[in-house]
Amino acid sequence: MNLPDAFRSLPDLIRDHARTRPDAPALTTGDDVLSYGALDTLMDRVAAALQRDGCAPGGTVALCGAACNAYLVLFLGALRAGLAAVPLAPGSTPEQLAGMVRDCGAGHLFSDAGTTAALAGQPLPPELHRRRFDDDDAPDSWRRWLAPEGSAPQPVALQPEQAFNVIYSSGTTGTPKGIVQPHAMRWGQVRRAATAGYGPDAVTLIATPLYSNTTLVVVVPSIAHGGHVVLMPKFDAAAYLALAERHRATHTMLVPVQYRRLMESPVFDQHDLRSFRFKACTSAPFPAALKAEVLRRWPGGLTEYYGMTEGGGSCILPCHENPDKLHTVGRPAEGHDIRLIDEDGRELPPGPDTVGEVVGRSPSMMTGYHGQPAKTREAEWFDAEGRRYIRTGDVGRFDADGFLILMDRRKDVIISGGFNVYPSDLEAVLREHPAVADVAVVGVPSARWGETPVAFVVLRSGEGDDAGTLRDWANARLGKTQRLADLRLCGTLPRSAIGKVLKRELRDTYGAAPD
Repeated sequence: MNLPDAFRSLPDLIRDHARTRPDAPALTTGDDVLSYGALDTLMDRVAAALQRDGCAPGGTVALCGAACNAYLVLFLGALRAGLAAVPLAPGSTPEQLAGMVRDCGAGHLFSDAGTTAALAGQPLPPELHRRRFDDDDAPDSWRRWLAPEGSAPQPVALQPEQAFNVIYSSGTTGTPKGIVQPHAMRWGQVRRAATAGYGPDAVTLIATPLYSNTTLVVVVPSIAHGGHVVLMPKFDAAAYLALAERHRATHTMLVPVQYRRLMESPVFDQHDLRSFRFKACTSAPFPAALKAEVLRRWPGGLTEYYGMTEGGGSCILPCHENPDKLHTVGRPAEGHDIRLIDEDGRELPPGPDTVGEVVGRSPSMMTGYHGQPAKTREAEWFDAEGRRYIRTGDVGRFDADGFLILMDRRKDVIISGGFNVYPSDLEAVLREHPAVADVAVVGVPSARWGETPVAFVVLRSGEGDDAGTLRDWANARLGKTQRLADLRLCGTLPRSAIGKVLKRELRDTYGAAPD
């Protein structure tokens, strides 16, 4: 599909597809298939119902639950009414969920049974409309709430600066913050996606949650270009492979832990995956060895994206085109400006030995944190000309070819005896051991050094190495200031729903303070 240069909203693009290809599949969950014509009609009924309930452009609608066709129908219908969608993480605590609903000012909350139960007894605004989207026969079903068949909403002319969605940060380091992303940001992603082979013949398999920006950066372009989105409510490696083969999937977005589970699946090589032409990855560190294995065993290109939900600068690494750069996250995307600053906020000169915090500027930037101007200012950096950048909190450097190498999160850098120790360096060494399946290194308090590194290791199935032997093996290969004070074996590492290791939990569970 040839997109115009001028801004077009996603609801308008869906209308175009419904008029030209009404019977083409748009969304599939299990045996539930929704065509573009049916999707467009349902979006009208959702928008009309929201307007009937008094919702005006600029308001918000909250959604929480597992991925399914109804979830996206409600999300997209809210956009057509001029509202911003607020997808919430079901894994949040009930207190966090209630707090986010209150914070975003949503007039409606659409949820599944699990979220409905979790919110029982939580203080919510009395005027909040609540509906279920996972049971069409329930008394409070969204189907019973819809405007009658044939209903059409009052037209709303969506503007680029209007809020498209509000995505809340994970809250793993404090109270979740609402990240406001405008239509212009999504339009920029849709335009860039044209180079990734999206189009009416594309089939995008989704196995990450819909509340995550990781997922939306693939779902939105897929629909905008008239492709078919196949939703998988809960990831399972064997089921994913069967779905991919059944639907002849061409596109997907997965996080590193999902790629690892697929590579470890005993049935991976039994499936025909030759239909794939675009595989993407983001959200968490993607080890170079795992990238190489995916390239070797899985047909089609592999592209890693580095960026933040807040927007700012992004880097792109087409792994299949740069097999010697798999230790990097790629070069800045076209039109994206990535720079490095020091701890005092001063811009650092370019060079392969320069290490600093990554800041970025691009057309894809959040408006700010919802209702939190002070937090918004903390996330911003301005250059000498007064141009606005978003601070990532990541520490990195550029190599001689302009590829960005990430060192660590700034808050995760271990300062031991006055030296900066980057956990990613230690993790890379431990991953070289054949018994290590997964690893995370954190800094813990030390009376002698201030902080000292401790490793948490998951062993491969059938491996019986003891912690002391593995620690000695690693320390023999690490510099004096990098050596591990302790190594603990564990069954799994705590991760968020999109695969990020929750290092704060590891620090909290580590009781002793080594000397």
